[in-house]
Amino acid sequence: MNEPLADRPLTRPHPDRLSADHPSYQEILDRHSAALERDAPFYLDPDSGYSVLTAGYLAERGTCCHNGCRHCPYLT
Repeated sequence: MNEPLADRPLTRPHPDRLSADHPSYQEILDRHSAALERDAPFYLDPDSGYSVLTAGYLAERGTCCHNGCRHCPYLT
């Protein structure tokens, strides 16, 4: 059974997971948007180089994993 998605675009992360005052905020949003456009499951974080799952990929899973994902599409 699929969980309902949060009432916000997949391109906008919840502020508890990515604050607008984060030094790399715009670059993170740009990388995330580009990955969504390519239908890629992740992008590389500009600061750490780690793979970060996109909201699109997480939404396709159908439920929240409760691991604190940056772009969790379920967090309201």
